[in-house]
Amino acid sequence: MRRKVVAGNWKMNMTPTQAKVLVKSLADEVKGAEAEVIYCVPAIDITTVADAIRSTDVKLGAENMYYEEKGAYTGEVSPEMLVDAGVQYIIIGHSERRQLFNEDDTVVNKKVLKALEHDLTPIICCGETLEQREAGVALPFIEGQIKAALEGVTAEQIKKSLIAYEPIWAIGTGKVATTEQAQEVCAAIRGVLGNIYDKETAEEVHILYGGSVKPDNAKAIFEQPDIDGGLVGGASLTLDFAKIVNYK
Repeated sequence: MRRKVVAGNWKMNMTPTQAKVLVKSLADEVKGAEAEVIYCVPAIDITTVADAIRSTDVKLGAENMYYEEKGAYTGEVSPEMLVDAGVQYIIIGHSERRQLFNEDDTVVNKKVLKALEHDLTPIICCGETLEQREAGVALPFIEGQIKAALEGVTAEQIKKSLIAYEPIWAIGTGKVATTEQAQEVCAAIRGVLGNIYDKETAEEVHILYGGSVKPDNAKAIFEQPDIDGGLVGGASLTLDFAKIVNYK
């Protein structure tokens, strides 16, 4: 049985001072949770949050990383920097990075490989637009994203990775895929993993759903057979995050 994982993606929110307050307010609420809890935070908050969760079971994630070790890349953060700061997880290929910052499949793949090289666990994002869903090409599109992201990734490496399905039309819109829609795509993703590797390997991979996950829909979503938790956006900035973590 795969353990549930609930990761909060803070996006460009929370100053270090605000981050410290939020983490402290959530500490007791997520203590002893059955699900694995991850805070994926802006770069400037990493050391503050690392200190705040040091004596807890909460894991630390980052929202972005460059695929080079070091050099003249003003404004970027290297994997070595993240690891040294205590980061264990890294979000890669989020739709906002793809759409707003022009990160294509090649860049996503480079980041995935570099993260794994440094023993960072990638949370690899995929998802379709509303237009793609309505045109009936959502599943082939997502399959292409998965295959491109995992080029050169071994079976042992994918077992240590997470896939996050986030329909772009449901991110921050208040809309959410039905449980049937979310399960259909996550099952299809597991099928793609089975084709790339094998069924046994695919069964070990955690597949998360993201897109307006809230306390009132988390239970129904997380109880789907191929959904192993969530990548939570806006709700991770409030005490609602603890309610999602403790969805039972």
